[in-house]
Amino acid sequence: MAHIIVVGNEKGGSGKSTTCMHVATALVRSGFRVGAIDLDLRQRSFGRYIENRTAFIEREGKALPLPDYRTLPDIDAGELAPGQNAFDHRLSAVVEELTPVSDFILIDCPGSHTRLSQVAHTMADTLITPLNDSFVDFDLLARIDAETGKVKGPSIYSEMVWSARQMRAQAGLKPIDWIVLRNRLGAQQMHNKKKVGKALDELSRRIGFRVAAGFTERVIFRELFPRGLTLLDLKDIGIETLNLSNIAARQEVRDLMGELALPGVRIEF
Repeated sequence: MAHIIVVGNEKGGSGKSTTCMHVATALVRSGFRVGAIDLDLRQRSFGRYIENRTAFIEREGKALPLPDYRTLPDIDAGELAPGQNAFDHRLSAVVEELTPVSDFILIDCPGSHTRLSQVAHTMADTLITPLNDSFVDFDLLARIDAETGKVKGPSIYSEMVWSARQMRAQAGLKPIDWIVLRNRLGAQQMHNKKKVGKALDELSRRIGFRVAAGFTERVIFRELFPRGLTLLDLKDIGIETLNLSNIAARQEVRDLMGELALPGVRIEF
């Protein structure tokens, strides 16, 4: 069975598509077959990233590793069983299509609550939730007491993950390995950064997720997207000498892959 990795939360701009592309590229570079699905049917940032990469490969003639990207298939209403949701059917169909030819399937969810996102979370063996390192994004996970800074209770997204976990347990599936990724961490040990870290540690013990460092805010991430490139491709496109920022960013990718602890994955890039 393919191991399903879902990248999601209910807020845009947290780095989901950047995370998807770097994880997918890292896995393909390590010799794994990787399927890719973008459930943001409107914006399609992950899908556009892969399309940009395909265009770069064709234009430049570079043999860069590429995940197997599939779109949700169109269906005939007559194919649906009584009471079956069309979106459920479309997602199940593409996952079934990718499973025999994939070691990992990476699913990028939209930055909002949708039926597709909800169903995808129930499929997740590994769930990655990128989060900008601020209490604005933290509010997606839990409510905070403004005076004491104490966690008052889980919020909307955490409740959705809890529901997905219950559905998997009822179906006899293994628990979701949930990783909250702290993106756009500041370089300095700022007071707010410490407070967010403390709140995340407290919440992780209460509702069961692991905390990992994600990607620091860097201009290069915005520059790579139009060409469909990742930090792992720089030497392949002729950049032999990396500056310190790029070296540090590559190490962040390595560290993330180590933190994910995906089955059978050894970091070889």
